[in-house]
Amino acid sequence: MQTSFTIRTSGPGIYDFTDQVLHFVSNSAIETGLLTLFVRHTSCSLLIQENADPDVKRDLDSFFARLVPRADDPTMSYLLHRQEGNDDMPAHIKAALTQTSLSIPVARARPLLGTWQGIYLYEHRDQPHTREVVTHLSP
Repeated sequence: MQTSFTIRTSGPGIYDFTDQVLHFVSNSAIETGLLTLFVRHTSCSLLIQENADPDVKRDLDSFFARLVPRADDPTMSYLLHRQEGNDDMPAHIKAALTQTSLSIPVARARPLLGTWQGIYLYEHRDQPHTREVVTHLSP
């Protein structure tokens, strides 16, 4: 069983789409299986992360901003790919350091997430984007 989710972003940040995934899995005919999520873009990524304390999201954003600054930062002067702006190549680097796909076991028609886990799209670009996440559930 396969579907896709459209996630609209308003700039950099972590966008929760756990409820959409839960709805998809609970309405499937598959009780036990494997859920695969794949984002079809090269400048964002997917995360399973804490869903209780918003400071976790802020700290992740701060960490990645320090780890991979914008291309106009002097420490990034070695970057060549700048055609789409100073956020583009850093977004590709952040996506390479994180994940573009996730696998989650399913039992009793629910993803087996931990108590404090949520599923997120991590937008790395400055401008709003429309992102597509392909979802596949197999028995």
